[in-house]
Amino acid sequence: MSGEPNTRLSDLFGLAGWSKGELARLVNRQAAAMGHPQLATDTSRVRRWIDMGESPRDPVPKVLAALFTERLGRVVTIEDLGFVRSGRAGKRRDVQGTDNPDGLPWAPDRTAAVLTEFTGMDLMLNRRGLVGAGAALAAGSALSSAMHDWLKTEPGTSQDPAFTYDPLHADPVGYDRYEAAPIGSQEIEALERSVEVFRAWDAARGGGLQRKAVVGQLNEVGGMLAYRHPDHLQRRLWGVAANLAVLAGWMSHDIGLEPTAQKYFVIAAHAAREGGDRPRAGEALSRAARQMVHLGRPDDALDLMKLAKAGSGEQTLPRTQAMLHTIEAWAQASMGRGQAMRRTLGEAEDLFVSDKGDVPPPSWMQMFDEADMHGMQALAYRTLAEHDPSAASIAQRHAKQALQLREGGRQRSKIFDYISLASACFIADDPEQADRYARLALVSMGETSSHRTWDRLREMYRLTGQYAGYAKIEDLREEIQVALPAAPSTKRRSTRI
Repeated sequence: MSGEPNTRLSDLFGLAGWSKGELARLVNRQAAAMGHPQLATDTSRVRRWIDMGESPRDPVPKVLAALFTERLGRVVTIEDLGFVRSGRAGKRRDVQGTDNPDGLPWAPDRTAAVLTEFTGMDLMLNRRGLVGAGAALAAGSALSSAMHDWLKTEPGTSQDPAFTYDPLHADPVGYDRYEAAPIGSQEIEALERSVEVFRAWDAARGGGLQRKAVVGQLNEVGGMLAYRHPDHLQRRLWGVAANLAVLAGWMSHDIGLEPTAQKYFVIAAHAAREGGDRPRAGEALSRAARQMVHLGRPDDALDLMKLAKAGSGEQTLPRTQAMLHTIEAWAQASMGRGQAMRRTLGEAEDLFVSDKGDVPPPSWMQMFDEADMHGMQALAYRTLAEHDPSAASIAQRHAKQALQLREGGRQRSKIFDYISLASACFIADDPEQADRYARLALVSMGETSSHRTWDRLREMYRLTGQYAGYAKIEDLREEIQVALPAAPSTKRRSTRI
């Protein structure tokens, strides 16, 4: 007991709207349903958790996490409640008042536990039709400072706590849990193939339709990781977990579940590092950076890109480095740093062409090809054009090259290219061409479930305002209004923790 109020629990308790007596009764009822009928919580004990900082014993933190998850309609973890997970190495005494409430970085057994808990509760929300929202995104600087040194070390070194998970022990919980059991190379190959199927579906149709399937697969892999396999199999299994977690995060971001997406990106970075794939860990963090730029927080994105590039290691292929540079350039463009953006994109181009292709790219980099390179350059220049309109013509050139190179099955990327091209045309005072490309984007949008395309379309719609007197553009504005769902009632920009 710290003697200080547990502010994180207090805040969530206030949002839930329970009385202390109600919460005590709910804890007892939920605990019994989870296989702990002996638990007897009362009002005074709940008061000590909230007002005095007392940490309840297991299984109460899990019970509370399940209750708050269901009540608030978003995933709430033990750390979100201000509790330190039992058995955790290197506990922080001041965890409730720090910028690192999740206690990053995690040991291998803790990564598997967090992965399984988080996906299980995410699935519970899906089953009951609830929406994950209302949490805050962690600042990029907080994540970077917490994970910087750890990410650059190799797994299994003396800095890591020993693997302590007992595969024969599993507490009953209120969410799905795969029973720990050994698997072989054939099962892992099947899992690896499933990742490719999910990745192709996401690129073609967006994240909304298959997200639940990806989260469910990741939940099962988390359970598999609870069993200690031979090192070569365990590394591959961590790789599958990293790939699925990135997909779960990207799909969550694609439909606007931003705090959920960030959590999956952090899980992916941990899983990749435990599998010995530091470039994959860096790429996972670069996804979190792209998310930050999309949400209007480029300073946080740059913090995350420093971590992604520093943690990727020397084995990172030139093409992967080029991809990382394009994200950094996009963040610089959104801040109006044209000179820095151009320099960073120049470095990206040099890296991209220097990749001889003699080393096959990993599966997670095969989507980043020449078309994507031009697409990211178009996005960066189109973003810079908001500050420097002369960049609009360069954005148009790159967007057209991207569209010429796009292969089939990349429908969402094509929509982004059309929107970048149309937006650049509006900025360049060419409404005729802008109207043409905007309509091509609209034709394709009904085939995807990507909220990000709506966000970009809203940005383009803003640019049409100066041409409101043009009959053709007036028609376009009406079509965009019909295509867009109602704007969210909350602000897009999330509050820092």
